[in-house]
Amino acid sequence: MSAIEVHDLCRQYRVYRKREGVLASIGGLFRREYEIVRAVRNVSFRIEEGEMVAFLGPNGAGKTTTLKLLSGLVVPTSGHATVLGYVPWQRKDAYRRRFSLVTGQKEQLWWDLPAQESFRLHREIYRIPDAEYRRRLDELTDLLEVGRLMARPVRELSLGERMRMELIAALLHRPDVLFLDEPTIGLDVVSQRRVQEFLRYYQREQRITVILTSHYMKDVEALCERAIVINRGQVVHDGQLAAIVDRFSQHKIIDLQFSDGEIPDSLSRYGQILESRLPRVRLQVPRNMVSTCLAEILGENSVDDLSVSERPLEEVIAELFSQPDETCSDGGDP
Repeated sequence: MSAIEVHDLCRQYRVYRKREGVLASIGGLFRREYEIVRAVRNVSFRIEEGEMVAFLGPNGAGKTTTLKLLSGLVVPTSGHATVLGYVPWQRKDAYRRRFSLVTGQKEQLWWDLPAQESFRLHREIYRIPDAEYRRRLDELTDLLEVGRLMARPVRELSLGERMRMELIAALLHRPDVLFLDEPTIGLDVVSQRRVQEFLRYYQREQRITVILTSHYMKDVEALCERAIVINRGQVVHDGQLAAIVDRFSQHKIIDLQFSDGEIPDSLSRYGQILESRLPRVRLQVPRNMVSTCLAEILGENSVDDLSVSERPLEEVIAELFSQPDETCSDGGDP
């Protein structure tokens, strides 16, 4: 059974266009000009129960807007979507009790109070029985290693500690669907790893459905096998994460170690030299020319060692997002 179904979802905004200059500003008081910004355009996808899917795209691609639509915070201009059988923007209480939205840029905890006070408020909002609340809270605080911080005001916690508290608040009522919008933004490497390990364990144990947006590819590679890539408001890829490199990367990387300790001058004709440290060279060549390049290099030079690898995922993603697409309108995450 599909947990999330999205069909031709669109969201556009009418935005006031302000002109430069005093006279133009005065004129704008009497006659305003607007433009239509398409944040999400004809987006369709399906996510099965228990899947953990990466939702990728550059800033302004429409990721956050899509999550707002699926969580019921925003009403679409057109299209249809269901989450757990509910239409999100109808905002039924039964649906609100079955999902959580966590963002790395907005906080749901009371800033001047200890996190445990916010958790008690969540217990009342979601009507969690006392025994169940205590059991869940103990489990989550143990997993996230924050028991000693429960009585400390949120404002005194580090960014990584606050994010772990945010995850506890989001999971106390045991949601079936979790929307994660940049959960590790601004975190140090240690905090990122702790959040990744927790999410991987919790999703596997509870089999909840997760949509993760992140610009940090280590998050994506550590947690997700499937990725939906959105650019300029439209889906450009929906499939295995590993398939992104195969589909969109035009090059491969050849690592060479030369026997004589010298780098041939002719290497640059095969592709771009990424790194040159005697006796090793990293060479980027077109995918369809790898066999030809290797045959010529090995025929003309003595090589002790070589390997062929794909380009890093984050480089391929960055290259994909930088490509112009005339078929898509400009979009943004308001």
